Amino acid sequence: EVQLVESGGGLVQAGGSLRLSCAASGFTFDDVAIGWFRQAPGKERQGVACISNSDGRTYYFNSVKGRFTISSDNVKNTVYLQMNSLKPEDTAVYYCAAASPGFCSDYAPLFGSWGQGTQVTVSS
Repeated sequence: EVQLVESGGGLVQAGGSLRLSCAASGFTFDDVAIGWFRQAPGKERQGVACISNSDGRTYYFNSVKGRFTISSDNVKNTVYLQMNSLKPEDTAVYYCAAASPGFCSDYAPLFGSWGQGTQVTVSS
């Protein structure tokens, strides 16, 4: 059974940092791309970052480049999203998702497996 479990969300002040984790199981980790998406109330789900586990390439979407860093631990089957310099507009539910084959994209329908999400709230 494919399973993705996010953790690490919470409440932080603007300018602060959080690290999200996505623990994966039930599939060959090296063959997939893992993406982070977020969805704020009343808004569409948008891509945040993606890592292709086969070659380690990383991609960033929207306004997070330079503030967020995605990384993967292929021994622990876990992908991380380090979020620095957080802004109130980063407030959203953050989801990790897996795509196989492992091509990164910010197009959510390409990702077939999703976690349950973790809430990130940035106060001003």
